Amino acid sequence: MTGLVQPFISTVPGSLDSKGRVCIPATHRHLLVAQNTTGVYICPSFIDPALDAFGQDLLDRINARLANQDPFFSASYDDEATALIARTQSLPIDENGRVRLPDAMIAHAGLKDKIVFVGKAQKFQIWDVERYAPIEAEAIARVKAKMERARNGDAS
Repeated sequence: MTGLVQPFISTVPGSLDSKGRVCIPATHRHLLVAQNTTGVYICPSFIDPALDAFGQDLLDRINARLANQDPFFSASYDDEATALIARTQSLPIDENGRVRLPDAMIAHAGLKDKIVFVGKAQKFQIWDVERYAPIEAEAIARVKAKMERARNGDAS
């Protein structure tokens, strides 16, 4: 496991082709390679209609957290393993930087032709561009409201 790794940043537009392939942004591919990731790990988000994508560093940290729990007698272990490990796939990246997304993942995220790759530091997400726009606006509004409360002396 590595120390602090360079984060996945930026919001990068992309497209889903008729064969279910997306081209992972070059900056993200370089970070994956730097983490000694063969391809990319992708799973359906269990919070959002999006796909979570990440490298070996995050998978190693998830595995280390699970290793501290009893695999037979811990409900938490089974919940986390089911939500993350069982639903994650290791997808190869072809010579053009593309991965073929499984149909079930495309359906989960409601991906159409225009998508967006959203950097979230330890991971990045793949969203349908139309579904992501209001999510981004809501997140920015929440941060602005929190900043305004902090300015007014309410740190909640």
